[in-house]
Amino acid sequence: MANTQNPQGNHDPAGSTQMFRAFVDEGPQTRQQAAAPAGPRLGLIIGIVAAVVIVAAVAWLALK
Repeated sequence: MANTQNPQGNHDPAGSTQMFRAFVDEGPQTRQQAAAPAGPRLGLIIGIVAAVVIVAAVAWLALK
C-alpha cells in the first residue's frame, strides 16, 4: 500500500483534506424537515382505490 499521508501535514495538492477538515470543524447543523401535508397522500390513496374499483368493475363486466 502506498503512504498517502503527507509527512509535513501542511500541503494537500487536491485541497480535499482541507475541505474535509473545514466541514468537520463546522459541526453538525440542525436540519428540520417540514411535515408532509396529508393532501397529496390522501389523493394518492383515493386514486389507488378508484383504480382498483375500475379494474374490478371491468373484470366483473368481462366475466358477466
